Amino acid sequence: MLPSFLLALREGVEAALILGIVLSTLRALNRTDLSRPVWAGAGLAGLVSLAIAIGLRLFDATLEAPAEQIFEGVTLLLATAVLTWVLFRVNHQRSGVEQQVRNSLTGRRPIFWLAFLAVFREGIELALFLLAVGANSAPWQSLSGALLGLGAAVLFGWLAFHSSNRLSLRTFFQATNILLLLVAAGLVAHSVHEFIEIGWLPGLISPVYDFNRILSENSVVGGLLKALFGYNSKPSLVEILVYSGYLFILGIWIGFRPRQPRLQSAA
Repeated sequence: MLPSFLLALREGVEAALILGIVLSTLRALNRTDLSRPVWAGAGLAGLVSLAIAIGLRLFDATLEAPAEQIFEGVTLLLATAVLTWVLFRVNHQRSGVEQQVRNSLTGRRPIFWLAFLAVFREGIELALFLLAVGANSAPWQSLSGALLGLGAAVLFGWLAFHSSNRLSLRTFFQATNILLLLVAAGLVAHSVHEFIEIGWLPGLISPVYDFNRILSENSVVGGLLKALFGYNSKPSLVEILVYSGYLFILGIWIGFRPRQPRLQSAA
């Protein structure tokens, strides 16, 4: 539940911030008559993303070994790649979104499609992430976590634009980046585990150790760590190298990359 909550919160906040900026820009331009197309585009994007998420989940449920391991392994790798991109992309700047709104008013891109594409991108990312993290948890846990995360994102977005005490978006994204880095490392290690199971990759030493007596994956704490950070009580050497290597390289990259421009919420 926690991984899906975190991912839904992060993606939901980004979508909420974009919509908030679009609506506040329209209000500043005295074009509140276009608010309805904005909500219509966002709503349609949400429904399409939901349909795709359900379709991917149903497709995954129909697969049998080794196709199931291949599909899950590829999905986990793709989710890791997208999540890594999420960690590094420049977060939405108010000026850039405002310019897109102004462009849409001149006919270059209807405001409906601006809202649709903004929400659809976040929705597709979330659908892929939920499919990936769902491999370590029950479907109802992923769904409930995602719904709670989206609800929290709506509240966060509302507070960011209406609270007299502005929320620190930079702090929010920095904190979630650390957690998402650990989630991504778990996803890539789990992907390697799937490929080892079908013989596509060697385990080298499998397992390197066995922590089942100390912290089993079936225990409450072990299950939580597995779902959130990809904990494996009996990992192979390749899984350990991939997990630690990803954390080391991405951690160094995030720690020493140039400071991004200050995030803004609303005027």
